Amino acid sequence: MDIEFFRNFCIAKPGVTEELPFDNETLAFKVKGKIFALTHIDNFVSVNLKCDPEEAVKLREAYNSVKAGYHMNKKHWNTITVNDDMNDKELCRWVNHSYDRVVSGLPAKLKKELQSQ
Repeated sequence: MDIEFFRNFCIAKPGVTEELPFDNETLAFKVKGKIFALTHIDNFVSVNLKCDPEEAVKLREAYNSVKAGYHMNKKHWNTITVNDDMNDKELCRWVNHSYDRVVSGLPAKLKKELQSQ
């Protein structure tokens, strides 16, 4: 997977924006203002994704490329190394999970706005 595929996959989801909220290198994907994915804009070697805490531990145990979230709440975030061994389909599934986790925590009004998009 390359940065353009990842970017297009993320921004195709309803209500998603992309921003550089921390610096000129860290690209954040947000749904209704809440981050669900982060990556380095120029050096696409890893992504940070939100995850159910129990699932996060299982993924870390099952995959060498999945670690506790770098500079993130390690209970709720994983950092996934993107390399030739990483299955694009799995990574897309994890992006979907992250997006869904964030959406599930949104207020009802924002969820309703997403449904109409």
